Amino acid sequence: MREAIRFTFIALVVLSILICIILWPFYGSIGIGVLLFGLGLYDIFQTKHTVLRNFPIIGHMRYLLELIAPELHQYFIESNTDGKPIDRNHRTYIYERAKLENETHPFGTELDINEEGFKWMKHSIYPSKKLKNPPKEKVGNASCAKPYEASLFNISAMSFGALSKNAIKALNIGAKAGGFFHDTGEGGISEYHLQGGDLVYEIGTGYFGCRDEEGNFSAEKFREKASLNEVKMIEIKLSQGAKPGHGGVLPAQKNNKEIAQIRGVKPHTTIYSPPAHTAFTNSNELLLFINKLRELSNGKPIGFKLAIGSKSEFIEICKAMNETGIKPDFITVDGAEGGTGAAPIDFSNYVGMPWEDALIFVVDTLNGYNLKKDIKIITATKIFTAFDIFKALCIGANICNSARGMMLALGCVQALKCNTNKCPTGVTTNDPKLTRGLVVSEKWKRVKNYQKQTLDDFLSLLSASGCKSIKELNRKLIYKKVNGKNLTYHELYPSIKVGTLVKS
Repeated sequence: MREAIRFTFIALVVLSILICIILWPFYGSIGIGVLLFGLGLYDIFQTKHTVLRNFPIIGHMRYLLELIAPELHQYFIESNTDGKPIDRNHRTYIYERAKLENETHPFGTELDINEEGFKWMKHSIYPSKKLKNPPKEKVGNASCAKPYEASLFNISAMSFGALSKNAIKALNIGAKAGGFFHDTGEGGISEYHLQGGDLVYEIGTGYFGCRDEEGNFSAEKFREKASLNEVKMIEIKLSQGAKPGHGGVLPAQKNNKEIAQIRGVKPHTTIYSPPAHTAFTNSNELLLFINKLRELSNGKPIGFKLAIGSKSEFIEICKAMNETGIKPDFITVDGAEGGTGAAPIDFSNYVGMPWEDALIFVVDTLNGYNLKKDIKIITATKIFTAFDIFKALCIGANICNSARGMMLALGCVQALKCNTNKCPTGVTTNDPKLTRGLVVSEKWKRVKNYQKQTLDDFLSLLSASGCKSIKELNRKLIYKKVNGKNLTYHELYPSIKVGTLVKS
């Protein structure tokens, strides 16, 4: 019955269109009437949508408005400061720096500086001389044979597949031109990553690009990828902020033959990264795996990335470092606010420690176990502005990464279609009709501009604080409004003295 109704409706539509074409303008109104009549009949007799059965024809307005509701809200309803996940002020900040447009703001702040939780930095009436160039941060402890000089601001982990080939190419060319690194994400290394930019090769639980037929870690395939000149560091992903304890998801509509070949999986199937690694199951095995990757990569810096859940598990890793003497060269700290192309809503909303708390905990724990001197801390999660970098370094991070900021620099408009393969700007889709809109020769410049201008803004803040070096940054320079009082981060989160947890 349903098929008969559907075919009848299609026939009526075709007939009405023919009438409009042949008899217009004399009898065009008749064709429109027939079309609407046919639509009304279909609405009345279909059984799927209650609204259409009860309100034929006009009920379609509900679905039309629902379809464009996100765009209506973003462009006509939300203010400059209340948009989610990223408000318009932050998006504008990124767009202006990427396009080298106006970087000044008129008429004062739009933020509520008396709002609970508001953060601000202390400045000096005797600013220091602004540094000409941003400093680099050396990553690599005594066990590392090939340390790497990293920029303070880099491209965070985003996989090919989650991002289009044009997006990956533009990011990598931008990284090469600007002298900063590009984290591959867990999806493996594609030809689009190899445009000359420095890479951080991320190894996730699915071991994409370095897995055997059963999906386990393959030392031979890893050695092949890690030996590439472009690969400067290797990052083991334990978890990420947007979906900690869950693993990644690549929807089937994004998993084409090319992506499947790079990852070592079947094409056109939804790919789930396992929640946990199979190469190790506890802290000691994790450290031994780090040693193994050091050997296989001929001494390149090895680190791991995680979102904090159980504090005791991270403390256990720190204790194991002191007991075994094996230490990673860096640790990347993600927060629960982190972004992803696809994640279960409950994981995005309710799992994992928020970024600020996680970073403070990791910094203090490493200091307490006398490990911070040997391990650099990289952090990512809503790092968009110079102040975000300034705050992170004051808390104790050494290096900052950004994923969504770099996506916006590419032209992302926060359409929230990352998981549908219908991204209108060609950033998070593999549909050729949409990726053609992302012109690599133009967009890589915007990635480079955004990174460069943001670091230049950071150097201005550093100067305003009176600090002559990033080594002088500390928690006393950042304030937060708590219960109506402005307290420094040093007062809110007193730093733990080095080594105080070693014997505990």
